[in-house]
Amino acid sequence: MRKLFFLALFCFNALYVSAQELDAVVQVNADRIQGVDPKVFQQLEQSLTEFLNSRKWTRDQYRPNEKIVCSFLLTLTGKSGENAYTGTLNIQASRPVYEADYNTSIVNFVDREVAFRYDESQTLQFDDNRVSGSDALVSNLTALMAYYSYLILGLDYDSFAPRGGDEYFKKAQNIVLNAPEEGRTILGWKSSQGTRNRYWLIDQILNPRFRNFRSYWYTYHREGLDKMATEAAQARNTIMNGLDALSKINADNPSSYLLQFFFNAKSNEYLNMLRQMKPDERGNHIATLSRLDVPNAAKYKGVK
Repeated sequence: MRKLFFLALFCFNALYVSAQELDAVVQVNADRIQGVDPKVFQQLEQSLTEFLNSRKWTRDQYRPNEKIVCSFLLTLTGKSGENAYTGTLNIQASRPVYEADYNTSIVNFVDREVAFRYDESQTLQFDDNRVSGSDALVSNLTALMAYYSYLILGLDYDSFAPRGGDEYFKKAQNIVLNAPEEGRTILGWKSSQGTRNRYWLIDQILNPRFRNFRSYWYTYHREGLDKMATEAAQARNTIMNGLDALSKINADNPSSYLLQFFFNAKSNEYLNMLRQMKPDERGNHIATLSRLDVPNAAKYKGVK
């Protein structure tokens, strides 16, 4: 019995120490795809879940309760060839707020340029040193998932330590620079393919012109949200006063993709903070938010 006890304890500790970083839920919506056995998409969903949750993305050791909660909704919109599909990918991720029964959104984003090839017998593989693989469309699926995994990790680390996510942002950029290519079939990785895609998102995160964004990202979470439980008014002021940094970024880089990405995740929190402020304190912040986050301007102004 003693031996069995220590064996069980060893196995538990091994599981505890080696827990992976992501707690990802994957859904595949293939309602628009006709003529394909639904089991293919069920297998795809399972394979993507295992790929995200079983892979070791960092060198750090995570406890099970430290995993990053995230979800990936892959909606297939069409077929582009044998076992080849196009669609969209909705990515959401959050991190806990200190001393609060609340998780704050760090990613709430839809990628509309998804293309890949998959069949049931396919094993999902990814190599940071060989991103493009031997079949561009096959490799594009795992390249996409790895890119957003590293992006999530970078944002999570940055929220706990200034520039803590550098390593993972650079890994995401490495994927961009070595991304699969197949004519116009695969989009989203090149600067020449538009101003709002995966290339520009990671470029702006790492670009020195946007360095104040990452400083504010840290301040927003560690000096703001994580202190709400004990110093609510001061924490809100810290977050709101920090909008000046975003205003400077916006003035130098009008309509930047990074700021749009940021407000997709944070607009509801700003609305809640405005509602908790005294009416005479809201005015300037409403004006600033309306200027920075035009799609949600009406919501901010409605707080009046």
